[in-house]
Amino acid sequence: MNDKTPQPTFPSPTAPRAETANASALIHDGAGAYLLHLRDDIPGIWEPGSWSLLGGGREPGDRTLEETVRRELREEAGLDIPDLAPFAVEEAHSDDGTTVPIQIFAGRWTGDPATLPLTEGVMLHWFRPDVMPRLRMAPSTLTLIRRHAELDSAARCADASSTASTGTVRGVRTVLNVVGVHLYVENVDGEVLLGLRHPDSAYAGSTWHFLAGHCEQESAVSCLVREAHEEAGLVIDPGAVELAHVVHLVHRAGGRPRMQMVFRARRWAGTPEIREPDKCTGWDWWHPDTLPAPLVPYTRAAIEGIRAGRRYTEVGWS
Repeated sequence: MNDKTPQPTFPSPTAPRAETANASALIHDGAGAYLLHLRDDIPGIWEPGSWSLLGGGREPGDRTLEETVRRELREEAGLDIPDLAPFAVEEAHSDDGTTVPIQIFAGRWTGDPATLPLTEGVMLHWFRPDVMPRLRMAPSTLTLIRRHAELDSAARCADASSTASTGTVRGVRTVLNVVGVHLYVENVDGEVLLGLRHPDSAYAGSTWHFLAGHCEQESAVSCLVREAHEEAGLVIDPGAVELAHVVHLVHRAGGRPRMQMVFRARRWAGTPEIREPDKCTGWDWWHPDTLPAPLVPYTRAAIEGIRAGRRYTEVGWS
């Protein structure tokens, strides 16, 4: 994390909110330890001499905040975490009272931090949450880690319980699925709204897809409402949303599984507009009989499933 990037704090209801332009990595070893970065103890930088998360601010060449955090990890510590996924959005307050959102990504790594080519700060070290109150660190960072530790511990306990109940060793650790939400809306002619992804998108560039996003620390419907407004300026009525289809997806053997939830919105307001041009270059309505090409394969599978009255599809598991 660069010297100007604030650490997360709890939001102020009256402070103005800025666009999310900072990203941090919450790195854990899958066994209860977390990787912390000791910042330089020099005047004029943010939180001097404190333990914090790696990360930093978005730069012009970063197409997404995931690219931001991956770049910062490479530049600061030579780290590449394959399974980074959105975990939460925390908020910090700048000196002028502006609320600054920080996207937190979580990922697993089990290496020796002493071998990393650290370019900023003093050192990297593994710590367990129970010793962190003795460290000099922002209280909100400790709260964030404790929240993740509770979820990770619950997942590991469930895995152990499953192993004990069957009397067998499963041979693999519990893998948390990435949860994606997708908007399915039809106009009066029965056409479905799809967006053409930017050519430089990390996933499915120049390909048609649902309006979609990843769940953060929020419910799936709340995520859908947020993403619809942020990406296309649509106002979705949560009371008019229903689950239409689920695609359980894995892109490749051994890849991270993804639970793709497609929600039908029966009422909404607004006309689709391009509000995130780095992600989507255009919106259009397509009849299910004449869907565009190229189209994300699981998007087609979901539309076909909805038309057939099915609620669930598996893709990539065979």
